[in-house]
Amino acid sequence: MQQEGTRRSIKEWPTDERPREKAMKNGIASLSNSELLAIIVGSGAPDVSAVEMMRTVLSSCNDSIANLARLTVDDLCLFRGIGPAKAISIVAACELWKRRANDDNAERPKITSSTGLFRYFHPIVCDLNVEQCYVLLLNNQNAVIDHRLIGSGGLTATTVDIRLVMREAIMKRATAIALCHNHPSGSLKPSRDDDSLTRNLQDACKVMNIRFLDHIIVAADDYFSYNDEGRL
Repeated sequence: MQQEGTRRSIKEWPTDERPREKAMKNGIASLSNSELLAIIVGSGAPDVSAVEMMRTVLSSCNDSIANLARLTVDDLCLFRGIGPAKAISIVAACELWKRRANDDNAERPKITSSTGLFRYFHPIVCDLNVEQCYVLLLNNQNAVIDHRLIGSGGLTATTVDIRLVMREAIMKRATAIALCHNHPSGSLKPSRDDDSLTRNLQDACKVMNIRFLDHIIVAADDYFSYNDEGRL
């Protein structure tokens, strides 16, 4: 026997159970994650509703949006009913979710500690499967001007051009910078390349009279700080 709401189109559901109508009546916060994603993808497959399709996807991610955000377009296309267009819609929604963490305040956030630096970059790098390195550009009050991707590599290393970092700082008139990169392996131990990059960037900042505040390494939900460890 077919289960209610599983094999039937959402258009055949009772009006107050349809995601869009439910959102209009009770507010968007009343929807489950699968219902929200169903609205984003727009439609299901011929024999399965969009809500049920997204329940299957979320179930494979242990019902975690953070785990969903780690899936690529190719990963999502492996699910029945999801093609490139739906997959890109899901990936775009997850990207907006990650960016929201750095867009809560109209005013520029100030970075006053390694914890603040971690909170700024964690949503950006926590789900990456390869190493990426970012420079954070700040003014003389440690308020954020912008951040820039300055290196992207493989699973265990990334290459950073010190000249590119300095160029970004000069172009944005930054008086202070901080560095962040991730370790997809989950290890918080700095590599020799990490140490070398930190020393070289520190020397370049001294020449250019730019304050080098910190270099943090993010792995999962934890981080290593060169400044906190007295290595700057």
